[in-house]
Amino acid sequence: MKAIVNVYLKDGVLDPQGKAVHHALNSLGFSGIDSVRIGKQIVIELNGDDADSVRTSVEEMADTLLANTVIEDYDIEIVE
Repeated sequence: MKAIVNVYLKDGVLDPQGKAVHHALNSLGFSGIDSVRIGKQIVIELNGDDADSVRTSVEEMADTLLANTVIEDYDIEIVE
């Protein structure tokens, strides 16, 4: 199975990298962009055939290491 973990800053947390990309896009002539937020994606290949147990395991990984849950949120997609 494959787990895709998308980690992103919580609303209200300053995102200087997103601000820089937003500014650069405007400078390049791209218009109509209200804001840009930068995140990260982690793809994990796992052994197992029970999606619920895999999700539980990946949630523990995210809470422990993959995301700083004080300032970041995450979502998980399980692909069989």
